Amino acid sequence: MNGLATILIVFGLFLLGGVYSFVKQGMGKSLITLLSIAAAMCLVAGVLRLDYWS
Repeated sequence: MNGLATILIVFGLFLLGGVYSFVKQGMGKSLITLLSIAAAMCLVAGVLRLDYWS
């Protein structure tokens, strides 16, 4: 596992925590959707950068 993959996965999990917090606070749906998309992109990019396939 390289450093960038770790950073992307950790940041994605951080954003997922923000999504959970915003849902609990009743924030706007568009903000939650945008944050969810960003979290999913970070997690997918981090998983794809893992060195499992090489």
